Amino acid sequence: MTHVLSSSQRQEHPSGALRSSSVPHTATIFQDAFWAPRLHTLRERTLPAIYQQMRQDGHFTAFRESWHAGMRRIPYVFWESDISKWIEAASYSLATHPNPDLAAQVDEAIAFLLTLQQPDGYLNLWFTQVEPEQRWINLRDYHELYCAGHLIEAAVAHFQATGKRILLDAVCRYADLINATFGPEEGQRHGYSGHEEIELALMKLFHATGEERYLRLSHYFIEERGRRPLYFDLETQARGENPADYEMGTYEYNQSHRPVREQREIVGHAVRAMYLFSAVADLARELQDEGFQETCERIWRHLCAKRLYITGGLGASKGNEGFTADYDLPNTSAYAETCAAIGLVMWSQRLLQLDADHRYADVMEQALYNGVLSGISLDGTSFFYENPLESNGTHHRQPWFTCACCPPNIARLLLSLGSYLYTVTETDILVHLYAQCTTTITLGGRQITMHQHTAYPWDGTVRLEIESDEPVALGIHLRIPGWCQQARLTLADEEIPYETRKGYACVRRTWRPGESLTLHLEMPGEPVYPHPAIRENAGMMALRSGPFIYCLESADNPIPFHQISVPNGATFEKHFLPTLLNGVAVLRSTVQVLETEDWSETLYRNRPPLAQPYTLTAIPYYAWDQRTPGEMRVWLRTSEGETSNHFRL
Repeated sequence: MTHVLSSSQRQEHPSGALRSSSVPHTATIFQDAFWAPRLHTLRERTLPAIYQQMRQDGHFTAFRESWHAGMRRIPYVFWESDISKWIEAASYSLATHPNPDLAAQVDEAIAFLLTLQQPDGYLNLWFTQVEPEQRWINLRDYHELYCAGHLIEAAVAHFQATGKRILLDAVCRYADLINATFGPEEGQRHGYSGHEEIELALMKLFHATGEERYLRLSHYFIEERGRRPLYFDLETQARGENPADYEMGTYEYNQSHRPVREQREIVGHAVRAMYLFSAVADLARELQDEGFQETCERIWRHLCAKRLYITGGLGASKGNEGFTADYDLPNTSAYAETCAAIGLVMWSQRLLQLDADHRYADVMEQALYNGVLSGISLDGTSFFYENPLESNGTHHRQPWFTCACCPPNIARLLLSLGSYLYTVTETDILVHLYAQCTTTITLGGRQITMHQHTAYPWDGTVRLEIESDEPVALGIHLRIPGWCQQARLTLADEEIPYETRKGYACVRRTWRPGESLTLHLEMPGEPVYPHPAIRENAGMMALRSGPFIYCLESADNPIPFHQISVPNGATFEKHFLPTLLNGVAVLRSTVQVLETEDWSETLYRNRPPLAQPYTLTAIPYYAWDQRTPGEMRVWLRTSEGETSNHFRL
């Protein structure tokens, strides 16, 4: 028997939100042609490459050789955060693919970090080796609590992967020192971090240890942020400096301009904002705090409606590594830091656990397949820090950066990707992302194996098979992506009706072992048009197929892109090319290219230029800059007149 979930069967919060919990990344084994090879490359090439870059950069030795008082603080002030993120990424890998050599490198890195720990538990390289007198003096600009956060996340991941407590016990000592140092009591510092990160890390430490003091400290840091008198003003004055001389000009930069609950817009440094609101979402779920949930939803809506790139990139400006004004989304100068897109994936996943709404999963997928995946080369050894939507051919991935936050960050996200596909309630499985994989899920005390059979993201047919010892009654919620105009569900090759709840098709029945449900998502190429207020993109269109945003590259189209015009009614054909860029589907169409040959020495004239037909080829945005350097562009000029273009496979 098949029927949709009734409201009484759904495990809903009193607000109407459907709450759920994530599934550990270790539960999923990828078997597809898209993610499985990438994860193999991350394990075999990316983790060793990052480790070697850190060794060459002196991450484990430079402080002994050349660090001295008065040296430049950036990036050394957050030196060990790269080590911490690498340990976290390596731990995710070890949890699913044991590797003695990698385990030895992790042990070596942990041993190095533990040599830095002070008798009181303090653990920070810079403020032990170079400026011990500056400890906790400048939370606004220095990254002590940020580094502590990444160290905590590394320790939790390492403990969960190996069962070893050596790093976890060390960070608990450090966290206890921080807990004694910061708080509302007299004699404590009433401050918070200038670069958010520790707030979400403390939530992970709370779940790993069960110690509520870490939950309370995270809550304190969030609630204290932005309260008057502003702590960053007070600490600046205590240093004998003038708060008006702050280099960034406004505390919007670090989201401390007003209390978090009162904030209305996404502002400031994009990565800091993503980490902050990830922690707010964690607290909203843990504390059943509807005010925090409403804050997250309000800020998230503003981001998606007015300040988000089509690629899922965030941050228009290099000056503040973040947001400027509504609809200010330049293409060539787009900052769109890889770490910010990673943060958006993290935040969207947490919002999904607060409420199963396809909008959150759509944005999570948008950022993952475009803004994040563009940040790493196909061979896994070079990276983008910034991800522009247009290039003249001079922007390239690099093997390392002076500020090397992005390489280990993308490694830790992708190596934990298995935790982003599903969430569960006591009676239901919610499927947010699709990939050929096998996942073992514990549901209501019973173990169930879910198989996805699909060629997604290139094809929209997904067959889900339930494997269990005996028939099991459960609900399955399947996301119908916002980009999909038509979707069908079939059971035993027969189409079945379904209702949607916030973009999820909900089916409840008693599943017999081996029974399967198939979701059919239409995935043609299609045009995407920008809001008219986005000045740079007026009269433009972009191309999308499924989760991918497409772009043009000179390697496929050796003509000036600004001379291309997409005719109204153009049709795009989709072709999968297994030997191109490790296998991609390209979009092709006949477009118009303006002629220049008949202009002679004329710069201006009273007749429009002639146009000739040209077969255009577009590739997924994530795959650009892998071949001969050249021009790249996401947004294309359209012909005037009717604005409805129809694309087909």
